[in-house]
Amino acid sequence: MDPLSEVLSLLRPRTAISAGLDAGGEWAIQFPAHEGIKFNTVMRGSCWVSVAGEAERLRIEAGDCFLLTRGLPFLFATDNPPPPIDSATIYDYAVDGIATCNGGGDFFLIGGRFAFEGDHAGLLFGALPAIVHIRDATNQAAVLRWALEQLALELKQGSPGGALMADHLAQIMLLQVLRLWLASGKQSGWLGALADHRLTRALGAMHAEPQRRWTLVELAGLAGMSRTTFAERFRDVVGQTPLDYLASWRMRLAADRLHRSADSVAAIGFSVGYESEAAFSTAFRRVTGRTPMQYRRTVSL
Repeated sequence: MDPLSEVLSLLRPRTAISAGLDAGGEWAIQFPAHEGIKFNTVMRGSCWVSVAGEAERLRIEAGDCFLLTRGLPFLFATDNPPPPIDSATIYDYAVDGIATCNGGGDFFLIGGRFAFEGDHAGLLFGALPAIVHIRDATNQAAVLRWALEQLALELKQGSPGGALMADHLAQIMLLQVLRLWLASGKQSGWLGALADHRLTRALGAMHAEPQRRWTLVELAGLAGMSRTTFAERFRDVVGQTPLDYLASWRMRLAADRLHRSADSVAAIGFSVGYESEAAFSTAFRRVTGRTPMQYRRTVSL
């Protein structure tokens, strides 16, 4: 499994709630703070998006996709809007998942919200800006365009199994937007490493064999770079040294197993490359601030 797939699998999207917005005329809608990531795609028309704490508003048009990653309140509005209404005033009366404002007809948006399990969401959110905007995304990715068309049908038709279908389509759309973001050259953190084919080889090896005693020389060789150049490049892009990243990834895998299995601390430690329970416990506490047993008790509450 490639690093992006592994990270998204570790996050385990807990919910994917899909809804549409059909608006007409001049309007403004205020949305509250939210959990997880908001995903939106404009199918028709255009509007402005303002996120609390962000200095500039964003113009979105038909074909654009964007993610709201910080869980902050946000505002959708036309060019000359009236005072904003609260989103609940229209979404509480949505029909087949589609909310209508001013009779609809001029603007149509499909959105979803993803919430993630555990303590690992920061691994994704921390590598993304508050707004991830992909212009003309539906023309860049045929799969995304197909998924959007199918999701629009599911929301409108209310067919049997529609909720499950909408969930899977929304996850496909999220992955496609992240792929387009990777191709944009704007990303940073471990997502930035995935955009560099040399770093990707080293990152993929660490994810494939986290228990292996990787050395900087081995990882640099996989990247086709000198040890010094590789170490500097990795740190500049990811924000951590290669071996610090490996240690952090091992602890995330271990934390997931502590939460989801009854395996012993020693067995989990061995699976991520530690030969003794004491060495693993020390490393786990250094990274997470808790011992493995403290973490297991906390997440089990």
